Amino acid sequence: MMTVNANSLNRLSIVSTLVDATAAFLRGRTKSGLLLVGAAALSSKVPGLGTAVSLALRVVHRLR
Repeated sequence: MMTVNANSLNRLSIVSTLVDATAAFLRGRTKSGLLLVGAAALSSKVPGLGTAVSLALRVVHRLR
């Protein structure tokens, strides 16, 4: 059985943010994609940043 710890959750968050960035690029949302890639890069220093940026972008896109 695999143990879930903070490090593995942080890596999952980074991968999830990179998947969102790829989806943004494929939809033609270059600025959102770049913002998500930057957030994923910073997530190793600031845990949860990528997830927060991803959620914020989804809210902004829904409100448009």
